[in-house]
Amino acid sequence: MIYLLAGLMLMLVILSKSPIFKGFIGEVSVRSKLKKLNPKEYIILNDIMLKKADGRTSQVDHIVISKYGVFVIETKNYTGWIVGNEKAEYWTQVIYKRKEKLYNPIRQNYGHIKAIEAALDDTTIPIISIIAFSTRADLKLEPMSAEVIYTTKLVPTITKYNVPVLTGSQVKRIHDILSTSTVNDRQERKQHVKVIKENLNVNRAKTTSGICPRCGNQLMKRNGKNGAFIGCNSYPRCRFTSNA
Repeated sequence: MIYLLAGLMLMLVILSKSPIFKGFIGEVSVRSKLKKLNPKEYIILNDIMLKKADGRTSQVDHIVISKYGVFVIETKNYTGWIVGNEKAEYWTQVIYKRKEKLYNPIRQNYGHIKAIEAALDDTTIPIISIIAFSTRADLKLEPMSAEVIYTTKLVPTITKYNVPVLTGSQVKRIHDILSTSTVNDRQERKQHVKVIKENLNVNRAKTTSGICPRCGNQLMKRNGKNGAFIGCNSYPRCRFTSNA
């Protein structure tokens, strides 16, 4: 029994350091917060994967459908400082002196929104993008128009939109389409994760080699109001940036 308990404790320690496990815990936390919304007014869909016209997939963490609009929520369970601005291709996670890049979640969620619009075959639906970070992160972001918040502010952020913009029949139609369009095949979901990782690795390799991953032109060191950064030499036509 002692060895069994020791083994379980060791397993828990290992899991607690796993990004997948941390992400899972973050998702569970957000789901519990969304359950506080009035079920008579809000319909919640979790972990929706939609197939695009080109065959690729888009995985959406959470969608909240209501007469006040459709809320598309991208959750992030990072620690440390999160530094970035609305237009940058990548943001930076800073933990002591170590820096890691993360793809701008506003851009990421924009891709999700376009996939939702394609599934609905309607670009007129009022869709609100929300990026929700856990309180493990310390947001050091430049002022922006996008809803980038802590998960503790998730419900108040949704409920502040209180002017009806959709009818009951529209809400039902959106729910019916999205709930039946989601991909549940396990193999397709694994392929989705694999493609994301491959694309990230390719873009990182290009950036390291001094090549803009967006347009293919050369990158160069620039100085801005917040210090040095790497930018594309075809600016302003291409606005790709990366921290130096």
